[in-house]
Amino acid sequence: MDIADLGDRILRGERRALARAITLVESQREDHRAQATELLSHLAQSGRQSLRIGLSGTPGVGKSTFIESFGMMLIGQGLRVAVLAVDPSSARSGGSILGDKTRMERLSREKNAFIRPSPSQSHLGGVARRTREAIALCEAAGYDVVLIETVGVGQSETVVSELSDLFLLLLAPAGGDELQGVKRGIMEMADIILINKADGDLKATATRTCADYAGALRLLRKRPQDPEGFPKAMAVSAVEEHGLDKAWTEIQSLTDWRREAGHWQSNRAAQARYWFDQEVRHALLARLETAQAKAQMAQLDAEVSQGRLSPAAAAEKMLASLV
Repeated sequence: MDIADLGDRILRGERRALARAITLVESQREDHRAQATELLSHLAQSGRQSLRIGLSGTPGVGKSTFIESFGMMLIGQGLRVAVLAVDPSSARSGGSILGDKTRMERLSREKNAFIRPSPSQSHLGGVARRTREAIALCEAAGYDVVLIETVGVGQSETVVSELSDLFLLLLAPAGGDELQGVKRGIMEMADIILINKADGDLKATATRTCADYAGALRLLRKRPQDPEGFPKAMAVSAVEEHGLDKAWTEIQSLTDWRREAGHWQSNRAAQARYWFDQEVRHALLARLETAQAKAQMAQLDAEVSQGRLSPAAAAEKMLASLV
């Protein structure tokens, strides 16, 4: 594979080249990992940056509908939009449905849109193992906004905040009980809470729910990366496309403030350090998958089970062999 040619095609905004590159970075083959690293290093010289928006929400809240309506609105304003949607993988078969393109039929037909569903492959955090690298590829391809849709609300969903410049949380009217147990953690990460389905018979309920969450947000400790009035709750309707323009205005306002205050740059620097740490951890775990390491683990496991070696001593011995 000619990595330089693939990189140049991505820089020209070719969607087929971008799709091929994401397949490359998602591959677990050693030769593909080397090629992916070379490609990302080549593209990093472009210096292009997109607005990265993470998005999560409770099941059935209408994330795909919202993304399609929101994406269509952004394209109507002359922007290019990439959607990285993470689908849950089956714990039994390892497979994923990957049906986001089907659910976003209008958006998938737009030439200025790119939709890529990826399997989570049991990776915790609501995102796929290589979502961060896929984002970098979309930025190099010249997309103005990259939307990262997680698999759905859970305690580990906040990992998406380590990938995005801004985190949106979608909730349904009167759906507060669905977030019991994870509410505080994910609400502390959310920059804007959007109460979706604020239409028809649910419009009044959505307004009350929005007020409830706005009150809850005021009780949370104010974060240094937020201007006055943030984080905030807003009511929107993805079906009627109501309130999406106001949400986009607030997103732009918050983004501009963070850029001027220096929080944008410091946030991305902190994210880079986080992913460096994660790469080191994953590389160490990968060493345990070699045949030699597995043989030594089996030997130490036998000594521990027979009482000849303590678990702590066996672990130290194993770790020493990896250095």
